Amino acid sequence: MITKITGRLTELSETAAYLQCGYVEHEVFVPDFVRRQLGPKRGEEVTLRTIEFIEGNPQKGRLTPRLIGFLTPVEREFFELVCSVDGVGVKKALRAMVRPVRDVAAAIEESDVQEITTLPGIGAAMAERIVAKLRRKMTRFALMPERDLPDGESPKTDVERETVEALVALGHSQVEARKKVEAARDAGAKGKTVETLLTEIYRLGRT
Repeated sequence: MITKITGRLTELSETAAYLQCGYVEHEVFVPDFVRRQLGPKRGEEVTLRTIEFIEGNPQKGRLTPRLIGFLTPVEREFFELVCSVDGVGVKKALRAMVRPVRDVAAAIEESDVQEITTLPGIGAAMAERIVAKLRRKMTRFALMPERDLPDGESPKTDVERETVEALVALGHSQVEARKKVEAARDAGAKGKTVETLLTEIYRLGRT
């Protein structure tokens, strides 16, 4: 079983990364949140933690080995847990994973079915099954330390991290808090302390 692959990232499509390993180029399917992080790395050597699966119809003898790649072992472990839910499977999970692991894990841990249904291909019934099976297994993923997170997946500054914590203390969920901080920064908020950033977040929320 191939569990890790290292090579030069030669191409990136909407669904796959292409790695040149010596004289061989490998196609590795990647979730959307991984694809976005690989974007700036074209032409560079990258390492992906991988899962193998077989695609095709065994009755017709058309079976093709495929690889799915992740930037960290933690992402790979999370993906395998999601795939273990009845009715999900590899292809559905691959399509659904458009958000960073920590955000999805936080929504599952908080039983936020509505948030989970925003993932492509995940309806309300499926979201409820995911919560029922995985909710008690999500803490380590929802609180992933920064050293386990790829670049760009966590708030960029101490002020933003502390503001997220403050919003959670005020009753917001982790997912809501992160969204509010990101939306404020995207809107041009320049708060340099938790207090000023919170003020700008709530000001933007009233406009």
